[in-house]
Amino acid sequence: MNSDDFLNQLSDLFTTHGAKGDSNQRLSNAEHMLQTAAAARAANTDDVLIAACLLHDIGHWLHPEPVDALKRSKDDCHEDIGAQYLAPHFADPVIRPVALHVAAKRYLCATEPDYFQKLSPASVRTLEHQGGPMDAAEVADFQAITDHQNAIAIRRWDEYGKVPGLDVPSFDAYRPMLRELMTTKREN
Repeated sequence: MNSDDFLNQLSDLFTTHGAKGDSNQRLSNAEHMLQTAAAARAANTDDVLIAACLLHDIGHWLHPEPVDALKRSKDDCHEDIGAQYLAPHFADPVIRPVALHVAAKRYLCATEPDYFQKLSPASVRTLEHQGGPMDAAEVADFQAITDHQNAIAIRRWDEYGKVPGLDVPSFDAYRPMLRELMTTKREN
């Protein structure tokens, strides 16, 4: 699949699956992802992290059983599904933070006592199914992973991406940046 076809597929996901409301949040998943990317862009971070923020929850829409994880009382592993989906098109610096953003939530809950208070009610409920706060060994393992700091950054911007009605750029505003990152992947 060429870059434009893949970008069209992503755009379709944002407008179809992503536009559906989530019973556990006050906004759609697409709105959440766009707001997370906008928070990263406002922080003047690099395009790699902005792309990872934009795409971090894409796995929710790709799950073979697209049923709310809370209703099934188990982890949907959306971070792994999303990273696998993106891997043919983006380099590791985009993919790794997507794959690690749930672990980053668990890490922050274990290492920063006030972080848990910043989670939305839905994030609190899913934390239990995702393994809860990390133990000391998991914290050490997480800190040894390349790009773990980028996953932590995504988690921090994720908490800003939960404001109903916030006006942020659409998916199409990110197309040129995503196309450039995809071209960079092909060249390496």
